[in-house]
Amino acid sequence: MANYLSYDIYDLELTEVHNNSELRKLLMKTSSKSIIVIEDIDCSINLTNRKKNNNNNTSTRNYYDPEMRCVSVPGPGEDGGNSITLSGLLNFTDGLWSCCGSERIFVFTTNHIEKLDSALLRCGRMDMHIFMSYCSHPALMILMRNYLGYDESNLDADVLKQLAEVVDKAEMTPADISEVLIKNRRCKPKAVSELLEALKTRANRNLLQNVILREKNSEDIMEDEEQEKRALESPPNEGCFMQLDSACHMGRGKTATLGMGDLSASSLPIN
Repeated sequence: MANYLSYDIYDLELTEVHNNSELRKLLMKTSSKSIIVIEDIDCSINLTNRKKNNNNNTSTRNYYDPEMRCVSVPGPGEDGGNSITLSGLLNFTDGLWSCCGSERIFVFTTNHIEKLDSALLRCGRMDMHIFMSYCSHPALMILMRNYLGYDESNLDADVLKQLAEVVDKAEMTPADISEVLIKNRRCKPKAVSELLEALKTRANRNLLQNVILREKNSEDIMEDEEQEKRALESPPNEGCFMQLDSACHMGRGKTATLGMGDLSASSLPIN
C-alpha cells in the first residue's frame, strides 16, 4: 500500500507508549500522506468488548469510571502508573488531534476481532474490514505468477485440475504456500510438484482430523443416549435407607437402620 501510494509508513507499538499525551505527541510527529500500522491490537493492550465484560461483571461501575476505561500499560520505573485509555486511542484515530494533518491511513491487524470493543470497529471509524482467509484458487494463481512467473497456460491441465480440487481442502494460508514456492523458486517444476504434494498432505490430514472428530462426537452422543436409556429402564428405589448414629438413644457404638417411612415423630425415642 505504501509503495503503491508513495506514502510514508509508521509501525506503532502501543506497549511502548505510556499515556494518552505521549500517544498524541507521536501522532503530531507523523507526516501527512502516511500509513500508521498497529499490529495485533488485541494483544498489545486490553481493548476487550465492554458489552461482554458488563454481562460477566455484576459490578455497577460503568464505562465512565476511570478504572473501567484505563488500560494498564506500565510506564518506565512504575508498576502500572501510566495508562492508555480506550478514549485516548479513539481520539488518536479520528478525534480532534487526528485532523492536524491529512491523508493518514490507520491499519489495525488482529486475529480475534470479536475481542475488540465495538466503538473501535464501528462504521466511520474503521471504514473497511478485510478478512484474510485461507488461500483460495485465484490467490494461489496470483502467488504462482508472482514467485514463479507461471500462469494457467504454463501448467499441465491435470496439475491445474488437482490444484483447484485440493487447495480449498488443504486450508493453507498464503504465507505457507509462499514458503514452499520461495524455497524452490530456482527450479519451477519442482516448486509446483512440492506445492501440490504439500497441499495433498495437508488436505489428507484435515480429512483425517474431521473423521476423528465426527467419530468422537458420535460416540459422545451414543454414550449420552445409553445413559438416558439406562436411567429410564432402571426401577425406582423401593426404599431409601440411612444409618443413623443413635449413640445417645441406643448406647455408644450402636447404630439403628431406619427406612424413610419410619422416620416419624412417634418412631424416634426422645430422652
